[in-house]
Amino acid sequence: MPVWLREHCWRQTAAAVYLSLPVRGLRVTPANIFCTDQYLKVSVPPFLFEAILYAPIDDTNSTAKIGNGTIFFTLYKKEAAMWDSLTVGNADKEKLQYLRENAVLKAHEKAKEETEAKKVTKQEHKKYALEATMKLEEAERKRIEDLKEKERQKVTKELELWKKQQEDAEKQKRVQKEGELHKEVEQLKEKKNGKMNKTRILNEGTSKTTVKPSKGCCGSYSMFSENLKEEQLPAPRSAATIKINFTSRVFPTALRESRVAEEEEWLRKQAEARRTVSADLSELEDLKEEEKNLDWLKEKGNKMFATGNYLAAVNAYNLALRLNNKFPLLYLNRAACHLKLRNLHKAIEDSSKALELLTPPVPDNENARVKAYVRRGTAFCQLELYTEG
Repeated sequence: MPVWLREHCWRQTAAAVYLSLPVRGLRVTPANIFCTDQYLKVSVPPFLFEAILYAPIDDTNSTAKIGNGTIFFTLYKKEAAMWDSLTVGNADKEKLQYLRENAVLKAHEKAKEETEAKKVTKQEHKKYALEATMKLEEAERKRIEDLKEKERQKVTKELELWKKQQEDAEKQKRVQKEGELHKEVEQLKEKKNGKMNKTRILNEGTSKTTVKPSKGCCGSYSMFSENLKEEQLPAPRSAATIKINFTSRVFPTALRESRVAEEEEWLRKQAEARRTVSADLSELEDLKEEEKNLDWLKEKGNKMFATGNYLAAVNAYNLALRLNNKFPLLYLNRAACHLKLRNLHKAIEDSSKALELLTPPVPDNENARVKAYVRRGTAFCQLELYTEG
């Protein structure tokens, strides 16, 4: 049951009512106060204050101040008049219940109207913000279009200027070529005239020194003409043989299109691989052909490791390393086996060898390098060499 707060004091003027309600020792918030135009309620459990006001008030402009253990209400009257009392007198329970329910309904309706008003205001603000954003975007789009148009005009002017310069250059080249052709034609004409003058002079000299042949000297005249023709012909060219030598090439590409350093490195690796394959593996003669396959041995070691047969896995990796000792993953897997077998020094050696082969450090071998560091560090820590680990 609530405890009614009976202590209060009030005074009034023609326009307002001033109500003071002591709430010492209670923590009051605005949520504890409910007020309508004719109903006032303060609920601070377990205490309760309720008043059916004598006349309607302006609940919108009315205020309530909380402080120093007191709630001070300033209630503005809707109609200027002096009240006979603060609350309605001689009201039965049904009337009081009706007034309470009516006040609550009015409060709900008012809250609903305020919510709707806030919703409309929010929509209007949103609409205004959208319109403002659209205007800004339109202005920005127009500015960009103007910049594009200016740039296009600038580029067009530059292109036209360049075309004009090219046309002027072509005209100048054409005029220059015509001048050169004219000079060449003049030179050819001069050379032709000079040759004709020389031929005329030579013919005149020949005609002066030549005697008219008689009937008996026709043979001597023909011999002189043949000798003159032979002297004017150039000597025949001597025959010769041209030898062409080609650079010996291992690769099908031409030397000018090759990369000599990369090809030499490839040849060196191939020779090393052939030497490894052709090494003396007399102890492996009793194995089958598939058992001499590097990939098969690696998969066999992985399966043995997965089943917990670490000694068999080490033997498989040993055989694989005899076939190819430049494969870092084999050292890495054998290091894992040695860790399981507590061969910690061998695990450190295999991890270090894997790190030497995993050079240069690139993103493709990052995972393998991390595994090598982890396994070597684990071996160091198990040997209680924590600084090295």
